[in-house]
Amino acid sequence: MERLPGGRRPRLVSSLGLGRRSWEVTLDEERGRLAWRDPRPPRRAGENCVVPISEIIAVEETEFNKKRRNIGRWQKMAKLHAFTVHFVKKARNHRWRCSAATFWCVDEHLCNQWTQALKELLEMQKSRPKQLLVYINPFGGKRQGKRIYEQKVAPLFSLASISTDVVVTEHANHAKDNLFEVNIYKYDGVVCVGGDGMFSEVMHGLIGRMQKDSGIDQNNPKASLVQCNIRIGIIPAGSTDCICYSTVGISDPVTSALHIIVGDCQPLDVSSVHHNNTFLKYSVSLLGYGFYGDILKDSEKKRWMGPVRYDYSGFKTFLSHHYYEGTIAYQPAKHTHGSPRDKVSCRTGCYICKESEKQLAEQNKEHGLKNEEGEEEWKVIKGKFLAINAVNMSCACPRSPKGLSPAAHLADGSADLILVRKCSRFDFLRYLVRHTNQDDQFDFPFVDVYRVKCFQFTSKLSEDNESNVMDIGKKRFGQFCRDHPACCCNIVNSTWNCDGETLDSSAIEVRVHCQLMKLFARGIEEDCKDEAAHSQSSIEQLL
Repeated sequence: MERLPGGRRPRLVSSLGLGRRSWEVTLDEERGRLAWRDPRPPRRAGENCVVPISEIIAVEETEFNKKRRNIGRWQKMAKLHAFTVHFVKKARNHRWRCSAATFWCVDEHLCNQWTQALKELLEMQKSRPKQLLVYINPFGGKRQGKRIYEQKVAPLFSLASISTDVVVTEHANHAKDNLFEVNIYKYDGVVCVGGDGMFSEVMHGLIGRMQKDSGIDQNNPKASLVQCNIRIGIIPAGSTDCICYSTVGISDPVTSALHIIVGDCQPLDVSSVHHNNTFLKYSVSLLGYGFYGDILKDSEKKRWMGPVRYDYSGFKTFLSHHYYEGTIAYQPAKHTHGSPRDKVSCRTGCYICKESEKQLAEQNKEHGLKNEEGEEEWKVIKGKFLAINAVNMSCACPRSPKGLSPAAHLADGSADLILVRKCSRFDFLRYLVRHTNQDDQFDFPFVDVYRVKCFQFTSKLSEDNESNVMDIGKKRFGQFCRDHPACCCNIVNSTWNCDGETLDSSAIEVRVHCQLMKLFARGIEEDCKDEAAHSQSSIEQLL
């Protein structure tokens, strides 16, 4: 054990076997990393491997494989002792895999010393879960949830010594109802295996349980909700995995499982949706009225088609080209440091999210939530819209790598409100195509985007008939077209698409709650795929 000056923690440096060669292996507690390099000149940088302690999955003593040949002269001289380090291997496109390196030596005491030192460092990783509650949706997507968990995820949890209680859901809202009954406080996290719908169900159960235990009335739209500190892990196995893709960078079960194992934590904003002082839903990704609401409403009638129903309903809705009249009132998110068009993407350790959360907390502490909203001015917009979308994240997915709002942030306490006004089919098609490439999808005269902390919407029909959800903007409609020739104007209300669930009420009040919940994720990391691929290919050659 090498002692370092200045009171720094010691380093463990040894010459250990790896594969057929001897390597200089260093465990640096101060820097929190395990590294090995070839001590023989010339030293090639590509063969120097470094693994952060935080990304080591497990360490175990290994019965050395006697079938290995030509590993050196030591095998003939003495019994070999070995230990295996399982660690995260980063590949291209944010994909993670579990890799392993088996080190060996003839000194049993040295082998035990390394094993003990590594295990002690892993025990110091306090953010890692020890016990998880797992919900599996066996019906979502291609009905592969149970198989994905058993074959790809459960073995990794077992390797990392994570104990699990598994519940296979049998009907809608099974997980949500169960979370109100079980002792959730004995778990370090809740894992959902399924799509965005399954995540939404678990999220509603967990947030609802926290508010119930804290005596918070969810029906009060101005209530300060209690933050949920129990993290949620998402194992993607559904038709749509937008939330997983937007927070991890890829929809891959193994990658998500490894983020859970290493104990990553990503705060997430949550929007509450109310109608006439009645709680409706929570939303973390898309809240869409008009185009996306009509797609969901039509696709629900065709669930027998499977995931392809979204393509069919999308094409049908595009051809119908309905638009809807309404009034929107919103309060700008003045506490945020960014804007929807600044092209600054939310990434791991996002500065904008951290600073925005601090400034919002200071504002609420000084003024209070109710006083602040009463003092600030509401901005009102009225018109005819093809789509009204509010997103708390980019909503990126494989088909739309940049998402609906590329610069939306996961945890800055705001939502991006996107208004697509009435336009021709051709112009609307141009707008939709922009979501699949690198062009600015907001660069159209009929598209407006605002960063908001709350907003209210009232459709024309709701205002005429029933709505009292808002006074702001009421009676401010101009003279709208009263007859509907072949102008594609819809005479009925659309449906709100709330994270893939339909909302019947068209008149709603939406409020963003900053960092209300946490995920087992770290946000999308900066793209270093070339370096990762080169480093890992070197490891594979060595092993």
